[in-house]
Amino acid sequence: MKLASFVVVVWTLFGLFGSGFSVPDIWVDAPASMGGPPVTYKYDRISEVKKECKSVLSSASKLNPEAITGFSIEREIFFDNGDWVQENGKAPIMPFDVRYNVDAYQGNRYNGVPAEGGEPLNLVSFQVKNVDLAHRSENSVSVNGVMEIGITAVGDLGGFGYDQYPQFRMWPGQSQLTIPFQGIYTESQKNGGERVVCLLGDAMLPDREIKSDSNRPWEWVNASRPYENQQPPLLEDNRIRLVLRFPKKFNLTSRAIRGEMRSLNPTSSDKYFDVVHITSQLGIFENYEFSSEKIVSKACNPNLYKNDTALIPVYKGNHFCEIVEEITRSQAFTVLPNWKCSGEDSFCNKLGPFGSTNKEINVTDGSFKGVNLYMQVFKCVQKTVHRSVSSARVSAVFRASPPSANQYVTPRRSGLGNMTVAAEGIWNSTSGQLCMVGCPGLVDAEGNGCDSQICFYIPISFSLRQRSIIYGTFSSISTNPPSYFPLSFEKLILHPSELWNYFRSSRPSYTYTKFRLAGALLEKNEEFSLRTMIKKQLLHFPKLEDTEAFEVSLSLLSEDLSLQGDAFADSKTANPRPPRTNYQLDILSVGPLFGRFWSNSSNLTEQEAPYHSKAQYTENQLLLNVSAQLFISGKEYNNVSVVLLEGLYNQRTGKMYLLGCRDVRASWQVLHDSMDLENGLDCSIEVIVSYPPTTSRWLVDPTVTISIASQRNDDDPLYFSPVKLRTYPITYRKQREDILSRRGVEGILRILTLSLAIACITSQLFHIKQNADSIPFMSLVMLGVEAIGYVIPLVTGAEALFKKVSSNQSYESSSYDLENSRWFHILDYTVKLLVMATLLLTLRLCQKVWKSRLRLLTRAPREPHRVPSDKKVLVSTLVIHIVGFVLVLILHSMGIGQKPIRTSSNTYYRDGSQMPSEWETELEEYVGLVQDFFLLPQIIGNIIWQIDCKPLRKLYYIGITVVKLLPHLYDYVRAPTLNPYFPEEYEFVNPSSDFFSKFGDVAIPLTAIMLAALVYVQQRWNYEKLSRSLTLGRCRLLPSPSVMYERLPSSSKAFEAELASGANGSALNEKEDDLE
Repeated sequence: MKLASFVVVVWTLFGLFGSGFSVPDIWVDAPASMGGPPVTYKYDRISEVKKECKSVLSSASKLNPEAITGFSIEREIFFDNGDWVQENGKAPIMPFDVRYNVDAYQGNRYNGVPAEGGEPLNLVSFQVKNVDLAHRSENSVSVNGVMEIGITAVGDLGGFGYDQYPQFRMWPGQSQLTIPFQGIYTESQKNGGERVVCLLGDAMLPDREIKSDSNRPWEWVNASRPYENQQPPLLEDNRIRLVLRFPKKFNLTSRAIRGEMRSLNPTSSDKYFDVVHITSQLGIFENYEFSSEKIVSKACNPNLYKNDTALIPVYKGNHFCEIVEEITRSQAFTVLPNWKCSGEDSFCNKLGPFGSTNKEINVTDGSFKGVNLYMQVFKCVQKTVHRSVSSARVSAVFRASPPSANQYVTPRRSGLGNMTVAAEGIWNSTSGQLCMVGCPGLVDAEGNGCDSQICFYIPISFSLRQRSIIYGTFSSISTNPPSYFPLSFEKLILHPSELWNYFRSSRPSYTYTKFRLAGALLEKNEEFSLRTMIKKQLLHFPKLEDTEAFEVSLSLLSEDLSLQGDAFADSKTANPRPPRTNYQLDILSVGPLFGRFWSNSSNLTEQEAPYHSKAQYTENQLLLNVSAQLFISGKEYNNVSVVLLEGLYNQRTGKMYLLGCRDVRASWQVLHDSMDLENGLDCSIEVIVSYPPTTSRWLVDPTVTISIASQRNDDDPLYFSPVKLRTYPITYRKQREDILSRRGVEGILRILTLSLAIACITSQLFHIKQNADSIPFMSLVMLGVEAIGYVIPLVTGAEALFKKVSSNQSYESSSYDLENSRWFHILDYTVKLLVMATLLLTLRLCQKVWKSRLRLLTRAPREPHRVPSDKKVLVSTLVIHIVGFVLVLILHSMGIGQKPIRTSSNTYYRDGSQMPSEWETELEEYVGLVQDFFLLPQIIGNIIWQIDCKPLRKLYYIGITVVKLLPHLYDYVRAPTLNPYFPEEYEFVNPSSDFFSKFGDVAIPLTAIMLAALVYVQQRWNYEKLSRSLTLGRCRLLPSPSVMYERLPSSSKAFEAELASGANGSALNEKEDDLE
């Protein structure tokens, strides 16, 4: 025991030092100042600042001492993730490395630039860090600030560096300068009033290293060799001037922040760089002034614009501002293709009022696939005009982004340019429509260029062709000719819970339009047959609950029918490890209920009525109208990545028969020529979803099949090949309790099998007490195999009896409540106690055998070669199992088996821990096989020792064999399913293991039974009789009988008498007393 404890402690320490203290490589070391004393800001360059900022000071106005505070300056002189550009020249400010880095530790791409090839962004941020009010002048205040300026293709700029420490950082996909500044804050009356800061900065600029024979700086950046964290030589430069101009007023035409950073060094200096122009805008925390009525009236005169809400119910409540803000917060609108356009390419390919210089958008050819639209700096003020009539004044900035743009960075950008449109307008509850005027890019105070009308509304009525919770359009105010074709955008429902979040005070509705076509699809696919009738009688599928209120029952059924998880292609060709794809099927409506049920309905009596008591829902009406949305990830499913669904659900068969529509993203010419589109959607799609039954879960595979097919001809450009997916096992709402009961049942079965094992080992102890002469002929290797099977779970903390290795790690997360169930804790503790008792009894058997052999070795005369030894048994057993294990690896490497060999050693679980290699997994599984064949060493020993006795009791070797075979029998009769919540909770078996496949569940028990039969034959017939029976002529299957073990006593009395007459009789008697 001391040795075992020492091994466990050493192994634990090795694991800690091997994994817990490993430190990953980092790109940039943080300066020593982090965590140091507070930053002290210096103002030792103010005289130099005033000299270089003469032009700014000359136009500065007198400051109001009461209005100017340190807090107000720090809050207002700030912007984040603005844009910057340099004038065309030969002196760029920093290099940029777009190459991939290969990390030697993990062997994969690390921090690489996206493969789609999106354009890197020039981002800049600025913040005032300190204001020196003690030394203010009449028209200026000294300030300290810091700027982060960089080029990035992998994210935003992050924080504001380390304050007064200038630095340059660079890694693949991002370069970044941190420049601390000190200077002055002033105010001016120019351009309607400005806040101006003029500052001088200190920077560590990268040396361009221009060689005499080349005009290209930083040539090493674009070299073909791998990135080695190289940094160019840095030049300290304090001759940098920054001027930023912030507007005092925040309105439609006065919102842009402009700036310029210039090098004060001569152009011949290595520190010189071309002028940097900066643009940004005032943020969400500034007070917006709605003072552009004249400009807004150009687009929103009731006599000039069309009201698009006449044909569809829209939201007209008192929470318009809250709903729009919640819907648009960091979420993108989808830009719809110009499928109605019939003009020239240059006209139909244009992205509305946004710039046409982006190559990614231009190559979409008017389909705008992957193009997103964000609403930023949303300002909304709503007030009641008269009783139930209300209006709201709204301001926002719309930003378009190309397909490869970073969806995290884009909504955080603040620069203004040709991909932004500033807008202001009015919403009123009478029409329910918001009308805004749009001004692209940078505009002047008069609003010249504000030539776009923006209208959008919030629908509260939905159908198959209308799934938008916001729908809007950009259109040109000038119509002769229009500058662009109207551009539509929308925000689709992503999840039914959104309906509750957005429409708390108004109930949205759904209109079914495809129920006749869905009925025809049902009749075509549900043919009458005897098998169908039997299935309907025996199996039950998700249905309305008789005991629940009607709307509650509809809501619960909607929850059961909604799906989310992993799936794989259901093809006829066998694939042991098919590629996974993620899917999500959201049920939007069931019957009259749209969304989910909420309890603030006014008719409480109607809620409490069970559905079966309603006349319109009798037992004969088992078909329910349903609507849904299907999302499938993966490039191979691009054609059906988002499908809008509507149809019928048959409660008797558990199948949904649906008609689908998809957003087609072909060129505008193809869409224009496809005359059968419905609102630009391809609705020639049939979808069938088959659910597993809620009953007989252990006998039926609980997976869902999703079949998607196009109704178009093969030569149609919108046709796509059929798709059939099979999901991984699902669990219905009420079946979560089945997981508990199943785990409990398996725990009880384990307790019973352990109890049977204890009874068998106890009977063997009584057997050897009555047959002492047979004790030496029990194989210690056999008992060791048994003991290891009980020791491993106790040492490693794994479940007892059967070491499980779960290869299906997609559902690793366990339920906290289930894990902490008191009932399961009691079962676990009981199992551990029984495992300990079984181990102690097995060790007692080992002790008996070991001491009996010691007695034989100490008797006179001493003949150790006549005493049974396990050396040959151990060698023979090891050789057999090593050969067997190698054969398993070879078969798997050839693709024979349930899963192929995984050669990569860098596979990780979701928690970050490294998965074992395939051979390690197979080794752990093979250990279980060795335990199943525990009688093999005894059979080999019986042959070597040529026994003429019965060392094993029938109850022992047959009973332990039964214990070993019970997991395989249980796995064979149970349902072929995994626990989707925590597969590690299977007490007996690992269903993904080859040794617990259907073949293994038959082959392994038959082999174990054959081994038990061999032991029975060896003990029933003596070796000589068995050898004669297996002799065919001169051919012997067994060696000739030997007299090596003939001198061993044949009875217990003779054995005891001979032991008592030995030379060391007294000592042996003491040992006997110990044994007894």
